[in-house]
Amino acid sequence: MVRLGPAALAVLVAIGVFASQAPAATGEGTNEQPRAARELAGKYVPIMKIRKQGENLCDTEVEQYQAMTVDALFGNPDVKLMRNNGKAKSTLIKKAPAIEDLRNRGEEAYIDLPGDPLGKTCVYSKDFDRMRKSGEAPVAVYAHISHEKGRKGLALQYWFYWYFNQFNDLHESDWEGMQITFDADTPSEALEQEPKEMILFQHAGGERARWNDDKVEKEGDHPVVYPAAGSHATFYQSAIFPQNGSHGSGVGCDNTSEPLREINPVPILLPDQPTDQGEFAWLSFDGRWGQKEKSFNNGPTGPQTKDQWDQPFTWMEAQRWSSPRMPGGGLVGPEAVNAFCGVIASVTGVMNLQQADPLLAYAIIAAFVLIVFLVFGYSKWRPADADELETERAYGQIAATSFKLYGRHLRAFLILGAIAIPIVGGAQALGGRLGDAAGGDGLLQALSDLILGVGRPVAQTVVSAFVIVFIRELVRERPTSVKGSLAGTWERFWRVVIAKMLSIAGVALLAMTVIGLPFAIRFLVTWTFVQQEVLFTDRSIRESFSASTDLVRGHWWRTVRTMVPLLLLLTIMGPLLGLFLIFTPLPLLLVNLVGSVVFAIVIPFVTAGTTLLYFDLQARARQEGLVPKRSWAPWRPKSFGRPVTT
Repeated sequence: MVRLGPAALAVLVAIGVFASQAPAATGEGTNEQPRAARELAGKYVPIMKIRKQGENLCDTEVEQYQAMTVDALFGNPDVKLMRNNGKAKSTLIKKAPAIEDLRNRGEEAYIDLPGDPLGKTCVYSKDFDRMRKSGEAPVAVYAHISHEKGRKGLALQYWFYWYFNQFNDLHESDWEGMQITFDADTPSEALEQEPKEMILFQHAGGERARWNDDKVEKEGDHPVVYPAAGSHATFYQSAIFPQNGSHGSGVGCDNTSEPLREINPVPILLPDQPTDQGEFAWLSFDGRWGQKEKSFNNGPTGPQTKDQWDQPFTWMEAQRWSSPRMPGGGLVGPEAVNAFCGVIASVTGVMNLQQADPLLAYAIIAAFVLIVFLVFGYSKWRPADADELETERAYGQIAATSFKLYGRHLRAFLILGAIAIPIVGGAQALGGRLGDAAGGDGLLQALSDLILGVGRPVAQTVVSAFVIVFIRELVRERPTSVKGSLAGTWERFWRVVIAKMLSIAGVALLAMTVIGLPFAIRFLVTWTFVQQEVLFTDRSIRESFSASTDLVRGHWWRTVRTMVPLLLLLTIMGPLLGLFLIFTPLPLLLVNLVGSVVFAIVIPFVTAGTTLLYFDLQARARQEGLVPKRSWAPWRPKSFGRPVTT
């Protein structure tokens, strides 16, 4: 006798259910139709490709679950059937509920799985992993033949049940799916023809396609679909899909990118209409399949409560034909669309925290507002004199004067900033192309990382150098021009580039050691003015590093307070604009392009602000003298902490 493991046994049981289940009458009232319905469901059952999970069950960037039957919930001693009493505390209906306990329960009831969706969600992943290994959660989807009153045709639906939704919204259980439509009125007729259209369910909406569209990937008659990691919104391709909430899409980034693994679910045929009898009595349950929570963290209702269950064609016609897909990237600077993904994840994280621990959430928000005020708001802003540049200024005056200087030389600064597009964009494009071509080639990937990690900042350094030379000629009361800025930079081109490469390498190496992170932060600040020293004083590379360090010493906080907002402005201005543009009908590639252009034109402003800070520290040094260097060598206790040079 061949002995079957529990997982194999569960799959065989699911297949038996699929083979034996007879749906309600589909129109002809013959035994042929149930058989045809089963055959139709098996013919087009989808092949799923989900993000591959490694050994870490708590990794939320991959898919922690797979489509399964709901049977694992029934009779489970850790599952509760609860009654929602509004503002009053929920009450227990039954522990370890059976299918019969869900029969004809209304909207006030909900299933409570073991765990807290706003707490440590890895509990759900571990629970599912246990069920998967024991065979309690076989890979399966529910097939449903749907007709719409007054409409010709037939819709074959597949409903996917997932144990937990690990996305920007966190909730127990998740129902997603897809449907394929036919011009036929019966399953027998549908078997004789090709499908007409299909739609994949995505959050509260869906994406349509004609059956023969290029985007519809198939293996034989089986469509290949890509459920997004955690959210389970289903797509036609492997990519990242930024969703802005329009037409029923989610808000955030659905990820179906590689690495992927393939799963082949068993189809289980449901009755045409909800029933309160037998193994599918749960179709009469109108309550929620997850713990009661506020808003989007509430558990979902079942398939029979959805519009597409009884109105497949009317619902489908209102859905969209495409989903915005992450483009290749911006030409220059941070990608606006990538920033959108991170911002939405952070915002929803705070919203989830607000429900789980309101006091902590409000404390984080208050701390953020206080930091923003201290960094940006508390300063002297006037006067802002753009005629006398080499003078002392407060942080606010530096920012205001930079704006005034930019406006006075708008044309030249815009042209100099625009040069960043081919220079920095070329570095990004080359690094990205090498990364795409790398595959498993470690050398190509390393080269790509080098270009992206070093090439872009070095290229940005060159553009900044153009602006520094322009300002140098201003303070020396010489004629200024774009051509002159380019020529002036070329005279010391290699010194500027090598100095920047050395500073990047030094800070990066220190940061990688972890223990050297404080030193990396220190040098990142003290080497701020290496470019200015090379271009203003014609110092050597070594002398420029020393001179910049001497200038910052004793003014570390002043330098940080000025440079952090300037660098933040350079980093987030384009993505911030893109964040708003994503909520418009503009194509994502155009959104990234706009963000890139904004990044390019902000470079001269940031460089002007950095140079004005350089002038400010120089003016203070002339008036007060350089702050003495101190000895912090522990092996020289007599001089430890004392000035050793001026």
